[in-house]
Order: sequence, then C-alpha cells, then structure tokens
Amino acid sequence: MSLKRIALRDFVIVRELELELEPGFSVLTGETGAGKSILVDALQLALGARAEAAVVREGASRAEISVEFDLDASLVAWLEAAGFEPGDSLLLRRSIDSQGKSRAWVNGSPATAAQLREAGERLVDIHGQHAWQSLTRQASVRALLDGYAGVGTQALGVAWTQWRAAQKTLAQARDAQDSLQRERERLAWQIGEVDKLAPGADEWDDLNAQHTRLSHAQALLDAAQGALTALDGEDDGGARAGLSRGLELLREQEHLEPQFGEMTDVLASSLAQVEDVAHSLAAYLRKTDLDPARLAELDERMALWLSLARRYKRTPAELPALHASWKDELARLDAAADLAALEAAEKSAADAYLAEARKLSKARTKAAPQLAQAVTQAMQGLGMQGGRFEVALEKAAEATAAGIEDVAFLVAGHAGSTPRPIGKVASGGELSRIALAIAVTTSRLGTAQTLIFDEVDAGVGGAVAETVGRLMKQLGRDRQVLAVTHLPQVAACADHHLVVAKRGDAQGAASSVTAVEGEKRVAEVARMLGGERLSGTTLAHAKEMLGEAGTAPGN
Repeated sequence: MSLKRIALRDFVIVRELELELEPGFSVLTGETGAGKSILVDALQLALGARAEAAVVREGASRAEISVEFDLDASLVAWLEAAGFEPGDSLLLRRSIDSQGKSRAWVNGSPATAAQLREAGERLVDIHGQHAWQSLTRQASVRALLDGYAGVGTQALGVAWTQWRAAQKTLAQARDAQDSLQRERERLAWQIGEVDKLAPGADEWDDLNAQHTRLSHAQALLDAAQGALTALDGEDDGGARAGLSRGLELLREQEHLEPQFGEMTDVLASSLAQVEDVAHSLAAYLRKTDLDPARLAELDERMALWLSLARRYKRTPAELPALHASWKDELARLDAAADLAALEAAEKSAADAYLAEARKLSKARTKAAPQLAQAVTQAMQGLGMQGGRFEVALEKAAEATAAGIEDVAFLVAGHAGSTPRPIGKVASGGELSRIALAIAVTTSRLGTAQTLIFDEVDAGVGGAVAETVGRLMKQLGRDRQVLAVTHLPQVAACADHHLVVAKRGDAQGAASSVTAVEGEKRVAEVARMLGGERLSGTTLAHAKEMLGEAGTAPGN
C-alpha cells in the first residue's frame, strides 16, 4: 500500500508537479522557504484534511492534487464496501477552488472528505510538529498496544454487540410493560372468541361444499333418478338394454363381416361404462337423502364463521391464519413480558462480554510495560537520555466494544520529569522523536505502510542526528518512509533523495522537486553542511558521510 505517485497543479507555489516515489527511505531537502513541507500538506489534503482557498496558487482558479497508492486485499474490501471500483491501484483526487470549495474522487468516483480520511487512516501515518494523528487517537493507541500484545478486539466486539442487544430488549420490555399487558389482554380475548369456533384450516371450503350439496339435494336426487331410468328404462327400453341388443346382433354376424369386429369392441366398452354409471347412480340414490337437520347445522356453523369474519374485517377463509398469527403474537408478547427471562439473558450476555474483556485486559496489562521499555530504550539514542515512556491503562468510564480500559501514552522527555500525555508534550522536536521511537518499535505491527516525518529532527544534531538517520533507514526496510529534513546526517542515510527548489520568474515564485543522485546528491548534502558556497572541504565531508551511510556515488 505504498505511495507511488503524487501530482500537483496550482497548489500554493507549485504550478505543476508529478513525482514518482519509491519504496524504502526517501528524504526531502531544500533551502529554508523553498516549500519542503508542501508535499506533506498536499498529501494531507488528498487524505481528507480541511481545505482552504489559501492553497490555490495566486492567479489560478483551482488547485488539483492526485495521489496514487498500491492496492492490497484490505483496501479492496474497503473500496467494495464503500461502493468504489477497486481497479489496479488506489487513486485519490482532490480539487479546491478559489472560494475554498472542494470536491473529491476515489478511483474516479465522487467521494466525501470523510471517505478520504477513512482511506488515509489505512494508508499513511504522518508525524510532524503539528500533525499528530496516530499517537493522539485513542483507537490508534489502543491498536498499537493490541498489535504489540498480539491480540484483537473482534471477539470482544461480537460479545459487546450481543450484550447491547440484550440490554435494549430488556429496556424496551420494562418501558412497555403497561402497553404490553393491554395488548396481551386484547389478543387473549380475541383468541378466546375464535377458540369457541375452533376453525379448521380447510373447514370453510368443506362447509361450503356440503351446504351446496344439501341445499340442492332434491334436484340432485331427481337428476340421479332420471339418469338411472334413462339407462335402465322400463320393459328393457333403456339405453343399457339397447346397447346390449345391438352388441348381440353384431356379434352374430361378425363371422361374415370383419368390420363388425371393431364396432363390437366399441359397443362392449360403452356397455361396460354405462353399467358402471348405473351402479354408481343406484348407490348414490341409496345413501343420499334430503337431511334437513344436517342442513340446519351447516347454516348455524357458517353463520358463526361469517359473524367472526365481519367482526375482524376478514374473509371467512382467512380466520384460521388470523387465529394462528394472534397466537404467535401472544407468545412473543409473553416472552417480552417475561422480565425474569430477559434479565437472565442480559446477565448472561454481560458475563460473556466481561469474560472476553478481562482476557483482553490481561494481555494489555502484560504487554504495556514491555512496549514502554522498548520505546524508552529507543528514546535514549534520540537525544532524550533519561527520558521515559509509559503505557497507562485506566478503567474506562463505561465499557465499550474496545474493552473496559482506556489506553494512553505518557512521556517524560528527560530524567526527573513527570510523564504526561503525549499530546501535551511541549517540544515539537520531542514529539517527533518519540513518534520515531514508537514507529521503529512497532514498525512490524501497524497497518499504514507509508510513514511521513515532517521535520522530525527539529532541535536535533550531531550523533543524535546520525541515530535518527539510521533508525529511519531501518524503518524503511519494512515500510515506505518519507522524511522532510534539514539534517545532512539524516539525508545521507536515505535510499532516495528529493530536493525542493524555489525559483522566480515573470509569473512569480514557483517550487519544483527533483530526484538527485551521484554528484548532485553530494552537492546537496554539502549545501546542507556548509551553506550555498560549496568548498572542497564540505564536498569531501558530504561524500564521506554518504560513503559511511552506504549511499555514496558508485555504492
């Protein structure tokens, strides 16, 4: 997820700039006032910092900033969740007009400044005298300690969510006891009314079918009797006798006329079917009667169905389903009204959360002094001899998804001083070096792959400066590191060297950034050592420093 490219147009005193950045440790140097921090300022805007009209170059209508990062799986997941196309890389773009209005894009799609900031937290940690991101954010401080301890908060977050849900359900039940009781009584009464009817699932359709048959029973009996008479007739005058006589006549002559064979088959089949129908009609007439008593029962039963259906504004056929839904709702209300069960569920969820939280607290408590000792040791080589770093764990005012304690970094800049919260340390130089000590200590644990140090060496010189340079080079083995520096000792240790220069012309002052190598790099380090007038001594010293750092021309 390292920073690959940054492009600026009409930004402060930069007309147009496109810079490719490399992995490893890069330094940005230049004369005072050349605009060394412009790239850092532009990057912060691209990552969602507050925009102002003052960043637009004088005479221009708008400033444009684009930054491109490598893409990894975690960022792909974030992009997809936020509704952006992943693409081959991550491109963040910001435009600020002369009125201070800004627009933002992520991989070509419109975005908000908040989304840029969310992406930035995954991509870059910027450390400077006035830009304290990671070390002043409670969540980031806690994540650094958890990373050092080798623990996470995912399981705790699940337990927290379940506990909060149980608390909410219990609170709602307590608040709604009166209304729940009234609703339960209403449902119980309605269910009791329908229970008197006890409607079967398909009963209404069956009642209708029976009622239709009985109310037309006389017509049905007359039809059945008439059909049977037509089939059997009187004195063998019915259809069945006629079919039988015809079949007999054809069979007698079938040996003379082969065509009669097919006809006899048809007549035989028809006769068999007529006989089946006659038997069925006879059976129907034997078992069917008018049964006025049963018809009266059906009328009464159906009247009850219709009465309840009208009362509850449903069709009769919907009554069984309505009855079942009321029972389900009553069961739910009974459960909601069962405060003892809800209280037990809430306590169980709370116990599960606290068990997970205490396990996490134990790991944090064990790791805190170890992290403090490691950072304190790193501070000793950064001009803060006798300084002390502490990781303070205090009981949180209330439990959260992140645990039951607050985590804070405390620092004493020198022997005898009292450790204070890191954000309240007075010296910007101390803040920067503490950040460097923490970054080196936790370099393999954080998520941001690009670390930017803006003037971290303020107030540093001599052997301490050499230590800073070596530490940054070490940090650059695992991360991409970009440092704005005025120290030649730090610049000499870098893998890549960028020089910022400001020049004036008819259109006004403008800054540019150039990568330098070989003799040009020697000259820049020499300038940092002795000013604009280069001498053989300063050039030799610069070459010696680069050689000692392993970055001299030809190495």
